[in-house]
Amino acid sequence: MNTLFWFRRDLRLFSNEALIEALNNGANQAIFFVCEKQWQQHNTAPIQIDLLKRRVKYIREHLADFGVTLHVISAPYFDDCDDALLSFCDKNKIEHIVANTEYELNEVNRDARILAKCDDKNITFTLYEGDLIAPVGSVKNQSNEMYKVFTPFKNQWLKQHQDTHFSLLPWTAKKNKIDVASTDLLEGDGSSEKWPIDDDSLASIVDNFICDKMSSYDDQRDIPSIKGTSGLSPYLALGIVSTKQLLVNIQNRYPDILTTSKSKTFTWVNELIWREFYRHLLSEYTKLSRGENFNEKYNAVKWRKSDSEFKAWCEGKTGYPLVDAAMRQLVQTGWMHNRLRMVVASFLTKHLLIDWREGERFFMQHLIDGDLASNNGGWQWAASTGCDAQPYFRVFNPITQSERFDPNGKFIRKYLPELEKVPDKHIHFPHAYLASIGADKQCYWPAIVDHKAARERALAAFKV
Repeated sequence: MNTLFWFRRDLRLFSNEALIEALNNGANQAIFFVCEKQWQQHNTAPIQIDLLKRRVKYIREHLADFGVTLHVISAPYFDDCDDALLSFCDKNKIEHIVANTEYELNEVNRDARILAKCDDKNITFTLYEGDLIAPVGSVKNQSNEMYKVFTPFKNQWLKQHQDTHFSLLPWTAKKNKIDVASTDLLEGDGSSEKWPIDDDSLASIVDNFICDKMSSYDDQRDIPSIKGTSGLSPYLALGIVSTKQLLVNIQNRYPDILTTSKSKTFTWVNELIWREFYRHLLSEYTKLSRGENFNEKYNAVKWRKSDSEFKAWCEGKTGYPLVDAAMRQLVQTGWMHNRLRMVVASFLTKHLLIDWREGERFFMQHLIDGDLASNNGGWQWAASTGCDAQPYFRVFNPITQSERFDPNGKFIRKYLPELEKVPDKHIHFPHAYLASIGADKQCYWPAIVDHKAARERALAAFKV
């Protein structure tokens, strides 16, 4: 059977069971669609598109070393993929298409259309769940329903997998090098160059984190001034590495990791299970792909509309140093520390009472690790509208968050150099100090909202 593999956000050669199965079935051709208009419509960040294109170029060259041709084809919108794919299949006598499942609503609808058209043409279209350890629908409660609280989901997930020692299918492609023609479709803007995309570098990053940093992750993950996180989120978002691939490496170092969920070493694995939880939710509740509140009772919240305050938040000019430094980190680097994502999301939705969807969109437009399931889950968690979200009366105090997680202002000073000479004890809210030394008000903008008043306003809005 003449088989074609379709790459999506699963841009890896190893730990890609669908790809390996296709190769074992004789596939010597693969395809990738460059959907520029669709990416723009989905608010995909330019830095993520650049990383994606660099990675596609890399795997295209690597596949060519093994005699597999990766065809890169322009399909501006997902709707254009239908005809482009079937036309390719007609020309190349393709009888079987293999791909990994995507869970977002537009992607699901695209695949449903293509499946129907493939049936008409007697082409087999096989989808694998390569992005998840637990396939969608496999982790349910006793009523056979999707869990709406994370901890029971995690416990059931562990119960189903704690006796599993994961392994990866071997790479079996036969070497028969072919030439690769250049294509302008994979030319990016170079903004992601600081993020390596070759497998050797990624293997070193993974191994270094698991062997050297994973045991201290629980203690260091909330401190933005140090590299206490894995830095793997951009690669997970594009499927350059997989959760299973990471678990294989983790179990090689910590064989009993899935039976020691109370240990600090397990903390990072817990984050991987959160990732699966949000994907299961996205697949189960299509309204999440449509930008709706998970918890419908909060549809009554009257969000404020303030272009000036939203602009101040986007530009890092709120007058709260930790919030402002975090937003500058995002805009300047395309990434933001996880603790700070919670702080700035809470500030936008609770202090400014601006709709979480505005923040979700801005994040997607800038994050190199932008991912609908995780981004939506995080924003609705912070806004108290989501599944197993923080309670509405929990409002992060950006000053105490700063004092706790950046006590000496090291992170703040990195992104707010205008506060370089402010003493540590004043760095978290420097306005009184700056006024006392007669500093020009242009040195650092005044706070756009008072914490106490904003908290009371948010509580009143959510109580309604």
